[in-house]
Amino acid sequence: MADAPSLSIGAGDLRAVFWPGSGLLGVSLRFRREELLRRIDDLETARRKGSTAGIPLLYPWANRLAGLHYRAAGREVTLEAGSHALHFDDQGLPMHGVAWGQLSWKVVEARQDSFVAQLHWDGMELLAVFPFPHHVQIAGQVASDSLTLKTTILADAGSPVPISFGFHPYFGIPGVPRKEWRLELPEMKRLLLDSRGIPSGGAENAATYDSVLGDQSFDDGFALLGDSARFSLSGANYKITVEFLEGFAYAQVFAPKGKEFIALEPMTAPANALIAGEGLRILKAGGAFRASFQVTAWG
Repeated sequence: MADAPSLSIGAGDLRAVFWPGSGLLGVSLRFRREELLRRIDDLETARRKGSTAGIPLLYPWANRLAGLHYRAAGREVTLEAGSHALHFDDQGLPMHGVAWGQLSWKVVEARQDSFVAQLHWDGMELLAVFPFPHHVQIAGQVASDSLTLKTTILADAGSPVPISFGFHPYFGIPGVPRKEWRLELPEMKRLLLDSRGIPSGGAENAATYDSVLGDQSFDDGFALLGDSARFSLSGANYKITVEFLEGFAYAQVFAPKGKEFIALEPMTAPANALIAGEGLRILKAGGAFRASFQVTAWG
C-alpha cells in the first residue's frame, strides 16, 4: 500500500487524489467531475524543480526563510546552499522546506472515503535540514462536498519539535476567467513584509475583503484574529471555501496578476518563524500538535 503511486478517495460529488510517494501531494480535487485545483498540468516538471502544485504540504517550514542559518529549540542549523532536498526562490532563500518530491509517506489506512498516512522524520538527510526526530500523520476525509485534512505532529522520539509548517492549495473556478472570480477574506492582521517577502515585525489591520478579483494581485501574509477563519472563492455557480478549523493561526494569500490560480494557505506560523521566532511554537518532547482545515465546494 505504501508504494502505491496514487491514492484516491471519494464520496458523493467529490473525489480527491494524492501521491503518497511524492510528499502526499494532492494532485486532483474534482467536484461533479470539474477540477478545482490548479498548477497540476505538468507535475513531473514541478517534482524535478521542487515547485509547489496542487495541494502540497510545506514542511518543516512554510514560505521563506531569511537565510541559511536558524536556531530553534536549542539547535543551531546551517542549511546547504543548493541542496537538492530543498527548494530556493529566485533570491536564493530557502522556500517551503524539503521539496515535496523528496518526502515518501506510508499509507497505514485506506478506505473509500478516507486515509491515514505517516511520515517518519528520522533519516540523515531530513535531520540535516531539521534536526528534530519525530513523526507526522495526516488523516484525509471526504464527504459529498468537502475534503478535510488533519495533521498531527508527534514528538515521540525524545526531541522537541518547532512547529512552522503549512499547506499551499491552489484553486480556480472551473470555466470562469480569473478576472471574474470573487474573493472573500475575513478580518485579519496583515503582516508587514520587506522586499524579500520576509515579515518585518509589524502588522496592520486588514478589514474583511469581498470583491471581484479583476487585476488585483496578492502575495500577503496574515495573522488570524481568532482560532478559526474562512476564505472563499466563487464565480458563476461555483464556490470554494477553505476553513481553518484548528492549529493554523496564520495565512498566506497568493494570487499573482495574470495567473489563473489563487492559493489560500493555512500556516501554523508566519514566514521566517524558524529564524525570527515570531509566532513559532515549540512542541515539547512527548507531546502532540494538531492542525486541520477543510475545503468545501458548492455548485
